[in-house]
Amino acid sequence: MDLQNKVRIFLADDHPLLRMGLRLAFEAKENIEVVGESDNGFDAIDCIKKLVPDVALMDIDMPGLSGTAAIRMLRKIFPDMKILALSTYNDRNYVMESMGAGADGYLLKTVDMDNLTEIIVAFHEGKEIISPYLLNLGMDLNPAHTAERAETIALTRREEEILRCLADGKNNKEISASLFLSIETVKTHLKGIFKKLGTRSRLEAVMKARKKGLIG
Repeated sequence: MDLQNKVRIFLADDHPLLRMGLRLAFEAKENIEVVGESDNGFDAIDCIKKLVPDVALMDIDMPGLSGTAAIRMLRKIFPDMKILALSTYNDRNYVMESMGAGADGYLLKTVDMDNLTEIIVAFHEGKEIISPYLLNLGMDLNPAHTAERAETIALTRREEEILRCLADGKNNKEISASLFLSIETVKTHLKGIFKKLGTRSRLEAVMKARKKGLIG
C-alpha cells in the first residue's frame, strides 16, 4: 500500500511492553503507520498536537493526566480526529465516561491485531463496524446529559485538583508537595470533598467522582 494511503495512528499507553507489542504488530500491517507514542496523557496531547495523526489510541488509565481527561482536551482541539479509548475494563461507567469525553469508540485490550486493524481502518474511513471488542452498549451518551450529571455536584478547581491527586494514589504529603499547599489545607479540602460527594473514604470519593464525570 502507498505510504500516503496508510492510516497514521498514535499510541498512548503507560505499559511499555504493550506499546512495543502494538508497534511491532502494526509494522507488519501494510495499511497502518505508527507515527508516535506516549506513556501519559500530558505528553500524548503535546505529541498529537504536533503529529496530528488520523487515529489516536488512548489508554484510559494513565498516570498524570488520565486518558479520559486527555480525550476530552483533544476533542476540543481536534473535533474531527478519530479517537479510540483502549481499556482493560469492560465496565459501563468507564464506557460512559470515555464516550462522554468524546471518544469515537471504546476498545477492550483483549482485541486481536487483525480485528484491531479492521476497526481502526473502518473508523478512519467512516464505516460502521460490529465487533465484540468494540463496546458501546447502547448507552445514553448525550453530552448534555453527561454535563447535567456532572453539575449536580459543584467542586472548586482546587477540589478537582486534589481529587485527581487521590485518583493517582497520592497521600496527603504528596498532594501537599505537588499543589504547594500545607497538609492542614489539604485535609480541610478533603473534608469538603467528602461532604459534597457524600463519601467517607478516599477510594469511595474517587470512584463516585469518576461515576459522576467530575474527573477523568
